[in-house]
Amino acid sequence: MSPRLVLAAIALIYVAAPPIATAKDSDPIWAATWQASPEPARAPVMGLNNQTVRQVVRISLGGTRFRVRFTNEFGDTPLKIGSAHVGLTTEGSSIKLGSDRALTFGGGSHDVVIPEHSYVYSDPVDLTVPSQGQITISLYVPGNEKNLTEHFFALQTAWIAAKDVTGATLIQGGTTITKRLLLSGVDVAVPRKRPVIVALGDSTTGGFGSTLDTDRRWTDRLTERFIAKKMQASVVNAGIGGNRLLHDFIGPNALSRFDRDVLSQSGVSHVVVLIGINDFGLPGGRKIPQEEVTLEQMVAGLRQMVSRAHSRGVKIYAGTLLPFGPIPERPGYYSELSAKKREALNQWLRGSKEFDGVIDFDAALRDSQDAKSLQAAYDSGDHLNPNDDGYKAMADAVDLKLFDFKLFD
Repeated sequence: MSPRLVLAAIALIYVAAPPIATAKDSDPIWAATWQASPEPARAPVMGLNNQTVRQVVRISLGGTRFRVRFTNEFGDTPLKIGSAHVGLTTEGSSIKLGSDRALTFGGGSHDVVIPEHSYVYSDPVDLTVPSQGQITISLYVPGNEKNLTEHFFALQTAWIAAKDVTGATLIQGGTTITKRLLLSGVDVAVPRKRPVIVALGDSTTGGFGSTLDTDRRWTDRLTERFIAKKMQASVVNAGIGGNRLLHDFIGPNALSRFDRDVLSQSGVSHVVVLIGINDFGLPGGRKIPQEEVTLEQMVAGLRQMVSRAHSRGVKIYAGTLLPFGPIPERPGYYSELSAKKREALNQWLRGSKEFDGVIDFDAALRDSQDAKSLQAAYDSGDHLNPNDDGYKAMADAVDLKLFDFKLFD
């Protein structure tokens, strides 16, 4: 064959060959739609030994394809998950018939070993779930694992049963708990980027004081507002009860976990920070005067968050701290000094132009006759955390225009 004919044949082969798929063509755009921030185990410590744990989560943004994140962040040895399933929740521990999906890992394996201090994502799974729909996630641990990463204030019932019953329609017998175990996130595949809002905070963001199994945290109620206005956005909750900005107490301090719980969330575009009340109250309440903090130290920590968020193109909003009045059950937590620090920080937040905006939760929930106290109608009873109505009032205080929907259309 002449050189000219060889070149012509090569050209025909080149033209006829199908295009090679690229990562950009084939990889979905992921958006975080639910999370529970990992914490070290605390009493009562739970272990799993040849057992299944079934957990229910209500996602924020719906879709047809999901992946699940499991964590061994506070484990000191590798942890094996023998199998995991996801399905649509019906009632209690039961799932809708025909909705059960086995999760795989690493391209098809039904089990996975999570290294110590690490986490894994499942492979994508097809399942149609509406926004604010509930899904049930079951995982089986074949070994005897005693040091489990958890999220303590789940405010949601979970079920533990013997052996591998991850694919069962209903968990019968067993025991119930109200912690999250080994489960830390759910992502949804979206056709184009949507606002993903991460709420970083303590028990007030975590929803402590709201009704068990009802999803009435302020972040849940904010999602309801988006849905009512047909606005597609995801709100994920990164609250840890007892958390502080500058010192570890329950879970890592918020400054240290900012990258993990905010910036690493898939598709994060905005963050709302509501943190600091425990920085002011716990030194007196726990008799740890060496951990007293100043306004200047708190401001410096918050500025670090602003800098980190802006360096990643993430908008960051501050929430003012709620009033917390004298707490008879927690002597020393409230003091005139801690109250003054709260007021001073709120004043700085309202006047500072360093955040992209401020959400005045304090103004929305304080007593009109006593600005140092929560309105009685919003008080869960501990004079610190809101009740269901208080969390709704917090969500109603958020200006939805903050989240730049025009940039995602």
